[in-house]
Amino acid sequence: MIKILFVCHGNICRSPMAEYVMKYLVKKSGYENNFYIASAATSMEEIGNHIHYGTRMKMREVGIPTDNRVAVQMRRSDYKKYDYIIGMDHMNYKNILRIIGEDIEGKVSLLLEFAGSSRDIADPWYTGNFDQTYEDILEGCEAFLTQLIDTIKDK
Repeated sequence: MIKILFVCHGNICRSPMAEYVMKYLVKKSGYENNFYIASAATSMEEIGNHIHYGTRMKMREVGIPTDNRVAVQMRRSDYKKYDYIIGMDHMNYKNILRIIGEDIEGKVSLLLEFAGSSRDIADPWYTGNFDQTYEDILEGCEAFLTQLIDTIKDK
């Protein structure tokens, strides 16, 4: 089973959006039983809060189901639990490393790296642009899933 943790600052906008998008794509691909997908925050600011209404509305608009989850914080132990820890921006990346200590197994990356880009996924908490955030997350998740499915097929 491939275990993926998507991470952003508060776990109410980008990382849950990535979690839902990836779960949807995986289910659509027929590889749902091969994956465990979750999301978490690097900060404590939003812990216990539900996902942002903008994320919920965007997911509803594109037909991707959500659930009644609340924000959780990433823990050092998540490094052992997950195969991939995916940040949404460079600050998330830095904070993930602060939490885990050292990425000795090369598990940590940025989502858009899988699509060949070094740019950050903008935080819609500040931009208000959930459409652009969704497009960037979709691009990253599709590229990431393609690579993962290729790995599964090679086994």
